[in-house]
Amino acid sequence: MNGETPEIVLALLTETFPEGIVDTCAPLGEATAVVRSGFLVRVVDFLKNDPRLRFDFLVDITAVDRGPVPGGGAPGEEDHRFTVVYHLLSLPFRRRLRLEVPAGGAEPEVDSLTPLWGSANWLEREVWDMFGIRFRGHHDLRRILMYEEFEGHPLRKDYPVDRRQPLIGPKN
Repeated sequence: MNGETPEIVLALLTETFPEGIVDTCAPLGEATAVVRSGFLVRVVDFLKNDPRLRFDFLVDITAVDRGPVPGGGAPGEEDHRFTVVYHLLSLPFRRRLRLEVPAGGAEPEVDSLTPLWGSANWLEREVWDMFGIRFRGHHDLRRILMYEEFEGHPLRKDYPVDRRQPLIGPKN
């Protein structure tokens, strides 16, 4: 599959997981697949271990908060307020792939990728800290950027910008 277009990679992914892939696109050659939450670990395991793909490097995990979207979202998803975004890289084939996973509901949650990549540990902790999205199966989900007593998740659209946080002083 050397020299292929991003569409060929996306077609293989859609063919392998017809019920797990909601949508694909490749604007300006940037391959993106929208994955149903329940398929995330299987899809990533396939992408990482299939010899035709070998997406062997987790570059980043981040999230998007679109704000409250009553009744909105992808087909089969109850709410599309949050999207967890994964950036993968295949070093042997020099290709990139973005996965988007809707994470809806009052308590958004997706499966952890720490069993597949140890580096997912800190990346998932950052998303938890900033957006409040939980990662099922994460062994140490705690704050990484904000202090433990910080209340709320500052990158949520509904986080009040004028909110006063508890002051933390020296411990006597």
